[in-house]
Amino acid sequence: MTDLRLRTTTPTIDIYIKLAQYPIMADRLRERMRQELFRRGIISPEKFEAEVQDLSIASQRREGLGDPYYEEDANTWATRMERIRDYHTDAYFADNLGSAHLDALIDELLNSRSSAPDMVAISFNPEIAPWEMLFRQGEVYERMPPDELERYHHHLQEIKVVLIKRLMSDQLPFIGVAKHVLSIGDLRQIHRSLIGTGKIGGKAAGMYLAWRILQEVDDQFSDGVINIPDSYFIGTDVIYEFFLMNKLEHHMNQKYRPVHEIRKEYPRIVEDFLASELPEYLVVQVRELLQTLGDSPLIVRSSSLLEDNFGFSFAGKYNSYMCPNQGSPEENLRAVLDAIRRIYASSVNPDALLYRRKHGMIDYDERMAILLQRVTGRWHGRYFFPDVAGVGFSENPFCWTPEIRRGDGFLRIVTGFGSRAVDRVAQDYPRLIPISHPQLRPEDTVEGRRTYAQRFMEVIDREQNQVITVSARQALSLAPNLMSLIAAVDNGDDLNPIPRGTTLQPDEHIVLTFDGLTRGGVFIDIMKAALQRLEEVYNGAVDLEFAGMIDATGLDEGTAGGGDAYRYRLHILECRPQNERRQPDEDKEADNTGIGRRLFSVPTLLPSATIEAIDYLVFVDPEVYYDIEDEAQRNQIAETIADLNDLLPAEHFGLVGPGRWGVLNSRLSVPVTYSDICNARLLVEISPPYTPAPELAYGTDFYKSVRESDIFVLGIQPTPQGGTIDWQLLRESPNILLDFLPEAVGLAGGVRVIDLRLAAGSPLRVVIDDETDEAIACFDEP
Repeated sequence: MTDLRLRTTTPTIDIYIKLAQYPIMADRLRERMRQELFRRGIISPEKFEAEVQDLSIASQRREGLGDPYYEEDANTWATRMERIRDYHTDAYFADNLGSAHLDALIDELLNSRSSAPDMVAISFNPEIAPWEMLFRQGEVYERMPPDELERYHHHLQEIKVVLIKRLMSDQLPFIGVAKHVLSIGDLRQIHRSLIGTGKIGGKAAGMYLAWRILQEVDDQFSDGVINIPDSYFIGTDVIYEFFLMNKLEHHMNQKYRPVHEIRKEYPRIVEDFLASELPEYLVVQVRELLQTLGDSPLIVRSSSLLEDNFGFSFAGKYNSYMCPNQGSPEENLRAVLDAIRRIYASSVNPDALLYRRKHGMIDYDERMAILLQRVTGRWHGRYFFPDVAGVGFSENPFCWTPEIRRGDGFLRIVTGFGSRAVDRVAQDYPRLIPISHPQLRPEDTVEGRRTYAQRFMEVIDREQNQVITVSARQALSLAPNLMSLIAAVDNGDDLNPIPRGTTLQPDEHIVLTFDGLTRGGVFIDIMKAALQRLEEVYNGAVDLEFAGMIDATGLDEGTAGGGDAYRYRLHILECRPQNERRQPDEDKEADNTGIGRRLFSVPTLLPSATIEAIDYLVFVDPEVYYDIEDEAQRNQIAETIADLNDLLPAEHFGLVGPGRWGVLNSRLSVPVTYSDICNARLLVEISPPYTPAPELAYGTDFYKSVRESDIFVLGIQPTPQGGTIDWQLLRESPNILLDFLPEAVGLAGGVRVIDLRLAAGSPLRVVIDDETDEAIACFDEP
């Protein structure tokens, strides 16, 4: 062994210099050095890691991080920990064992290396190789100079594919993208953040892959940064441990039960899961995670194997839970563990099982991983929330003016937590932004901008230790800089910008316009670049869920809006293919021939299509429904809709009712979920004249699900501007509800089932024409 005899008066520096002479072997040498320290009892692994963490936090503060938990992302933190771990190893080894022992370890490793002269050739089967063998072999390849790596690139790709299949997903389209994007270092980092065994699931995999793709975009913007929240993963095998240790295996065949049993038994399943124990190692690691996070809020998210895949999105089918983390340590731990149990239970919820059944995936071994993340946001007084959140789409199928370019995509954004952007919320609206023309709006009047605006926000309340809904004015009064960027003062005749630093009077009203984001340009440019890059790498349209913070960068006190004076820190929360496949009905040109009696006509932005053979309509009369005071009776109507969904011929019936389908506020609409309407072919939403006209629902989780199930959604407000409807046919045709549900005799006044062949002489046909922007529901008979 060549020894250059580089010496100093400090043993630690001697160790460091010696290791520097073995740049490729250094990682393996330090691992052996730690093993030797632990074997000799010089320090325990637990104490060593605790000291590394303390030193890492101290180094953050030396480098000027005022809030180290938030200001440094998980990847940077992992790099910091690795470097501190190496330095700490060198110091301990130098103080306790010395340079001579290091020489012996070097000789040991060199001798073992000489017994296998070709370290770069794979002499094992990667499919069955241990984790560490794969990581180390992959790292050998990635350290090679490019010209040398070219000879072994196929080996590196094989190792990546095996690791991706073990850790992330076995879906071939995902692997086809990920193997060209992720490094061995990325995959090792995921493995280090894994609790238990198995994969991290589709949602976590899609999020991580999108973040790595967008590092190239991030480098383009000096006034923006794209990252992911600090993330930890509970592997898909843990749910099987949970089933076995609690003797819950009998619930694993729930997917094959009749629909009525799936619905009936689910509440009891949730109770069983909440009363069950989780593996002790999981509890220990979650407790340690909470100690690391301090009082930062945490979100517990589903990440099943099928979520966010390249065929079907599973949007909104499983549950996620926000844990404010403001109680005692035991209260916080209990909240997170209960959230994990509830997510495990949601793997057999009716919406998920019927969605899988509808799309031919019921036989798949759908296991649930869980994603634990630090929540994006910051405290404003007692409230915690992100400045902006929402979802972006790389393709925009609804261009309400010819100027809008479909391929530039569009955004649905809110302030506060993004649930108000992806869920259907009654009488509250996100801002819709076409990226090609961000200042164009579907509403072209002051009254329209006032009506179709966000009024409420989802925030964490420190005092209540829970997520609550508050008025936007109440929350934004604690964030005046943010208010000046996204809101305007409503003076009755116009909406005026709010200069930064302005204190509003109690009687002044605000409207959330988000005009500061659209005028400034930087935010729109970042989102456009991100969506285009993702679409390019995915080779298809994508949607991207995000949340972010906006920081002023020297804005003049008297200026309002001016988004260029801000810096954006965006966190990717979810990314999936935009599974908006054109259905056979959409391939048909609008057939306006033979239109007889009309049931309704309505303006629409849907692409041309002809929907045929709707034999039955289920009609919930808005006038009757809104007169019902008893919530239990309104819920009975929802249950009746669910029963009819199972009994009527699938894809040959439509639902016509008040408000918005998919909104669970029973005062405003029939409170149904996807599983209650999944066999319908058409959903018609009637907005009474005294309510806002139906809004563009594209982009919500509910809308994604119904479109993936070939269900068309049309909104109508029976006014000269909003459309016409044949009330006589709906209200006076024979009601055959009792033919299907004899026990529903008490609801016959609220729910009507109409056989259209008997009532109108033919099935219903719906003709959607994107040239006239009109949908006509008609019968063949005049």
